[in-house]
Amino acid sequence: MQSFRTELENPIVEKDIIDLEKKIRAFREGKIHDEKFRSLRLARGIYGQRQPGVQMVRIKLPFGKVTFKQLLRIADISDEYASHNLHLTTRQDIQIHYVSLDRTPQLWADLEQDDITLREACGNTVRNVTASPIAGIDPDEPFDVSPYAHATFEYFLRNPICQDMGRKFKISFSSSDADTAFSYIHDIGVIPKLNSNNERGFKVMLGGGLGAQPLLAHIVEDFLPEDQLIPYIETIIRVFDRYGERNNRNKARLKYLIQKIGLEEVLRLAEIERKAIKVKTYPINRDAVPAPAIPEQAAFVDVVIDNPLRYEQWLITNVFEQKQKGFYGVYVKVPVGDIPTDQARKFIDAIKPYVADEIRITANQGLLLKYAGKEALPALYAGLAALDMAAPGFDSIADVTTCPGTDTCNLGISNSMTLARVLEDVIYNEYEELIFNREIKIKISGCMNSCGQHGLAHIGFHGSSSKAGTRVLPSVQVLLGGGTVGDGVGRAAEKITKVPAKRATKVLRAVLDDYQANSTQNETFHAYYDRQGKDYFYQLLKPLADLTALTEEEFVDWGHEETFATAIGVGECAGVVIDLVATLLYESDEKFGWAKESFAAGFWSDAIYHSYNVFISSAKALLLDKNVNSSTQSGIIREFDSRYVETGEFNLGGSFNDLVLQINKHEPSEAFAKTYLEEASNFLATVKVKREELVQS
Repeated sequence: MQSFRTELENPIVEKDIIDLEKKIRAFREGKIHDEKFRSLRLARGIYGQRQPGVQMVRIKLPFGKVTFKQLLRIADISDEYASHNLHLTTRQDIQIHYVSLDRTPQLWADLEQDDITLREACGNTVRNVTASPIAGIDPDEPFDVSPYAHATFEYFLRNPICQDMGRKFKISFSSSDADTAFSYIHDIGVIPKLNSNNERGFKVMLGGGLGAQPLLAHIVEDFLPEDQLIPYIETIIRVFDRYGERNNRNKARLKYLIQKIGLEEVLRLAEIERKAIKVKTYPINRDAVPAPAIPEQAAFVDVVIDNPLRYEQWLITNVFEQKQKGFYGVYVKVPVGDIPTDQARKFIDAIKPYVADEIRITANQGLLLKYAGKEALPALYAGLAALDMAAPGFDSIADVTTCPGTDTCNLGISNSMTLARVLEDVIYNEYEELIFNREIKIKISGCMNSCGQHGLAHIGFHGSSSKAGTRVLPSVQVLLGGGTVGDGVGRAAEKITKVPAKRATKVLRAVLDDYQANSTQNETFHAYYDRQGKDYFYQLLKPLADLTALTEEEFVDWGHEETFATAIGVGECAGVVIDLVATLLYESDEKFGWAKESFAAGFWSDAIYHSYNVFISSAKALLLDKNVNSSTQSGIIREFDSRYVETGEFNLGGSFNDLVLQINKHEPSEAFAKTYLEEASNFLATVKVKREELVQS
């Protein structure tokens, strides 16, 4: 890696980074089309920001696990390349912002020194595999799901079946029936189970998702044996890759494929894929994620707690006894998920003597510390309090989840970060007794896409705008009644009304005041909401939606001084469809190269899938010459037969369908890999000849 300061020990990673550097250079020289390059960098965790000329870099941390050394490394990286800040995400990643594109290869190389990757943190891939942060120490867990989440991450990273799907694919592992990893909103979500023989397995949920149209997952397996989990996931991803939508990104998620062809058909197609998958059983190495070293027990100096009441609140809301008796898990509330790098370093210094060397990022943008002894808690609290990181009320109504919104995201419509802080202040200052309420969740997104998970909130807001005469003002859509029920069952929040953003505090007060006044004793928020009904809340909040008496202040968004103006860019949550013939043929050549490399290395299954993609990309290129832009891979196969084979324009000695779909008729053997690779090579060569004829004619 000639231009980098440090050579890497992992040749696969080194090749990845060299390739990124070459592609950036080619892009700068105008040799790679912009949309092709966008897809490539997204799959390397590099995401265009709202601010032109700089990037957000998403650092992929499987199930949110990060060591002290890794967190310090990321802080150093942010200081060197970014904005001296770490942003914790709802998918247990860390994001850094304002990075120069040309510096991303070196940034990646520096991160990999401590085994941290950017690969497939964004784009049309399997995204970060999430898990309950308390996995491994959860008193209610049947077993630790961490090794299973780790194995899933490793298996699908760089796996050919999920490098260029129609859109992203999300997987979660909850630690118990409490379902704290939200299985019901994932493409695949699982919950650990033990059968009557004490054997391990998983309850499986399929096809969930939030976004502008939330759809809850289907329960498809009550008990899937542990060694069948990864093979099962592979069959589903193969079906999604082949049959999923690719042109209309708003319909390009697994949930819409299920909606389109039906759950039973998706499962039938998945069963057909079993013959072709790499392994039919995949035993998990249960020791792959060892328990972190427990800190040495020392004689702690007596600590004087300045605010004993606050300390007691912290103990009640932020501390719990682990399943390992005598040790405690400690939650750290991180407002809006932001930790300045200087604070991150002081934080590690403050906690290092008292907790194990493993931090878990939580789905609500906080941190979990492990293995604190009871005697260490006062000193740990004092250290956190000195850094203003000991606020009570973790995961309570006072712990608001939010995406970055208009601060950095192209799709943000109105501010979410400042609004989250303002709503938390309302709780702490006016409803302090509710910091003990861990049932009700408030979540905010800057737009309807639900990166802040407003779609599963008890009280949710998403950014919007409203028109008042000739003027536009920042607004929020109010949603109520969502949340986790448990054991794979959840609720999608319902849209109630839209109000000016500056009235969100009044919405919160109106809902909480009514809940406190009209809920029955021990009534949950869900029960209260269902009893009152959606229209009740519409009528309750209707006065706040009235735009006839607006103030000038309401035309200015939270955290801003200037008058609001909508400025929505092009979203990069997934790659944009590439419809240029030359680019597709370039891709075919590249995929053929990968197929040959995989075959030479003895990776038969990978060689076969790369060969499959050669067929698809090449066929799509010729179809575009007839102005046929099929939205699925299965459609490409069907259309190529119709437009080229059946018309006699392209002679294959049979149908294109039969040629390509040999992939799920054969075991992934060396013999089949060799034959299929040769057929892909011949097809690509013939397509190039045909393409040249079309260009010359």
